Amino acid sequence: MTGSLTSNITLDARQRRVVIIAARFNASLVDQLVDGATQAWRDHGGEPARLLVERVPGAFELPLAAKMFAASGGVDAVVALGCVIRGDTPHFDYVAGECARGLMDAGLATGVPVIFGVLTTETLAQAEERADVRRMNKGCESMEAALEMIQLLAPPPKTRARKR
Repeated sequence: MTGSLTSNITLDARQRRVVIIAARFNASLVDQLVDGATQAWRDHGGEPARLLVERVPGAFELPLAAKMFAASGGVDAVVALGCVIRGDTPHFDYVAGECARGLMDAGLATGVPVIFGVLTTETLAQAEERADVRRMNKGCESMEAALEMIQLLAPPPKTRARKR
């Protein structure tokens, strides 16, 4: 089986409007994800005024905010960023699973791309690696996924009917 992480789509944030919804819980890690997503936005031509960043208490609250923004008609995509690290209690399973399910439901219900940029790791070290802007920042990857999905789901350009 073969696969590719690359796309032949040229990412373009110009004239787009995206909201990043970021959890305050595990803020030191989530802030790095926001930095990576914001940098990717700029790198692909996005205007700072067309990128909104909103905060919610934690990952469990991301789906409701995502659905509200996606349903508003004011954004082309929602990027949800958070971090849930497994602990000794079932809290991880409840929060991570319901967050993922809720974000998927928000995108399916509205037709607007809702990107799951929530780190769900076994250890703090894994989360730090995935949040680091100099390494594999998942915030950057999440913004690029949003831009790709916007383009993929955009309606085809209208063509004029030929006169006979």
